[in-house]
Amino acid sequence: MLGQYELNKIYCEDCYEAIKKIPDKSVDLIVTDPPYDIRNTKAGGQSALAKSFQQMNDELRNNKLTHSINFKILDEFVRILKKINIYIWCNTMQIPKYLEYFVGKHKCKFEIIIWRKTNAVPTFSNKYLTDKEYCLYFRKGGKCMPENYESAKTVYELPINVRDKAKFEHTTIKPLQIITNIITNSSSEGNIVLDPFMGSGTTAVACKNLGRQFIGFEKNPKWHKIAEDRLNNIQANGQISMFTE
Repeated sequence: MLGQYELNKIYCEDCYEAIKKIPDKSVDLIVTDPPYDIRNTKAGGQSALAKSFQQMNDELRNNKLTHSINFKILDEFVRILKKINIYIWCNTMQIPKYLEYFVGKHKCKFEIIIWRKTNAVPTFSNKYLTDKEYCLYFRKGGKCMPENYESAKTVYELPINVRDKAKFEHTTIKPLQIITNIITNSSSEGNIVLDPFMGSGTTAVACKNLGRQFIGFEKNPKWHKIAEDRLNNIQANGQISMFTE
């Protein structure tokens, strides 16, 4: 148990309220992908590519994934962690705020991990390509022990995970390969990993495969069900899979 919550479960709750019920210094690692701060969701243009890009932006906006994180929750993250040991996906607008909080206020060490998309959407009018995403790692006594040269890399060159997005219906789903690696690097078997913005369940799946305990929150009922089904190897067609991913 973690306070009133059972481990190895995903709860359909708002993490901003649920996290208050988690005891102090009870979690070993946080891995999470909160909403980004996206100011402009207009793609522009009438081409098929522009319309596809606009559809993606509309999905982000309609599912409230453009409003950024409420940074007050960072105090809760620090409270419940045994030692500051956290990976947070973000966009460029959010980087200064995270650095100010974790490095400026809490004097953490940090690393910037990059997912470079090898097949980025070729839209670059009046801006650079959207060909990368950032994952910030902050620690203060937290574990960072890559097992080999490959797992120690900070740049992942992988294509946009179109298959996962279609299968699990989440626009911002991250590659299981990256999540698996960072959990391996910064936790041990049996450790408790929290993902307060669980989405379609990638963190939970990685933890299950790696022998880590986990707890997650996802307030959207649709994604909560997808995450639970995915965790239990239930595919979109209702069939049971022999393997987790």
